Amino acid sequence: MRTFAIGDIHGGLKALIQVLNKLEVKDEDTLIFMGDYVDGWSESAQVVQFLKELSETIKCLFIKGNHDVWCEEWLKSEYVNPTWYMHGGKETMNSYIGFSKEEKKKHLQFFESMPLYYLDDKNRLFLHAGFTSMHGVRREVNEDTFYYDRTLWEMALTMDKQIEKDSAIYPNRLKHYDEIFIGHTPTINFNVEVPMQAANVWNIDTGAAFTGKLTGMNIDTKVFFQSDNLPDLYPNEKGRNK
Repeated sequence: MRTFAIGDIHGGLKALIQVLNKLEVKDEDTLIFMGDYVDGWSESAQVVQFLKELSETIKCLFIKGNHDVWCEEWLKSEYVNPTWYMHGGKETMNSYIGFSKEEKKKHLQFFESMPLYYLDDKNRLFLHAGFTSMHGVRREVNEDTFYYDRTLWEMALTMDKQIEKDSAIYPNRLKHYDEIFIGHTPTINFNVEVPMQAANVWNIDTGAAFTGKLTGMNIDTKVFFQSDNLPDLYPNEKGRNK
């Protein structure tokens, strides 16, 4: 049995299919998706449909991202959040042209069923963005933090690598979990095209929403596979603006 974590897809169905083919996913594998399935490239609704069908044959866990929250809100109430519209929502709405009310309802249920985080039996935490409570995710006061926070990653990046985990000055937030897997903050922001590790945090959002690739990583071996750069897969589109 293998478990793969897959980064932010942002409507890039072609990239998702490439990564799954490279992973050579088997029936006994588990796929943990880190959120942000929509907003960016032109196939957001198609990504959601594909993932729903994939989960019928492969064990999948879908973490909820901030873009998924916006899309869920629109599917539920038809309210168009202005921030969402400017950051990929317009493309997502267009991708739903031709989908029936019943299909949209099933997609809404898909979003509503997503957890905000997942903790496995090896004390590895998976969530879209981060958390702020020094007591861990179960003591987080504001659930928005799970899909918006960047301070967890920023803290991990700025830590002195010589600080040991049993040190008194090691951040309490990081002590609770053996490893933490996140998306949300593209590694290409740091001129890195592959997954990044800082302290015990792994960031596998490699910028598929923009000019980067989509990544799938074996969480045990850390071997990863990537799609082509998304602009190459969607040459007639712009993707999201940073």
